[in-house]
Amino acid sequence: MNTNKKDFSKFLSFVLRHQPETIGIKLDEHGWTDIQILIKNARARGKHMTLEAIQEAVRISDKQRFAISEDGLRIRANQGHSVKVDLALPVVTPPDILFHGTASRFMQSIMKEGLRPGSRHHVHLSATLQTAITVGARHGVPIVLRVMAREMHEAGHKFFLSANGVWLCDQVPPRYLIRNHDDKQTK
Repeated sequence: MNTNKKDFSKFLSFVLRHQPETIGIKLDEHGWTDIQILIKNARARGKHMTLEAIQEAVRISDKQRFAISEDGLRIRANQGHSVKVDLALPVVTPPDILFHGTASRFMQSIMKEGLRPGSRHHVHLSATLQTAITVGARHGVPIVLRVMAREMHEAGHKFFLSANGVWLCDQVPPRYLIRNHDDKQTK
């Protein structure tokens, strides 16, 4: 993705996940906002935006961060919100193992306190080792944790699967975490 498209995607993430009020839009209870109002308000604040650019950002997003409603009139982020929204995701039985990529500097705290959502609504987990490595690398030297997801689920923890394949849960207690020692994780 070129820089302009990356900046555009970052801007959409910012307003649809964290601070819609910066351009005067409102998200409904499920995170949706009207595309035409988004375009109008972004333009009023100096951000060039078109319906075509939004549609392209949704289509080419490697992480499928956004969704357009079936009627084509609304847009939302698929997960990662720090503002209050209910994505109305159903509870789903996870696979036996999920992965979480993080940086080595966070390991001591994580192994003591577990994984917590921080400013977001949920902890984000990956179905594949490679995705977790990529996520962890964004924060420094990547470390991958295996999450005993099925065991957690059987103990009553709820899991959700976002539209773009990211697994979500409220928290992961330390007893369900195992450091992945696969030597491929840092290559």
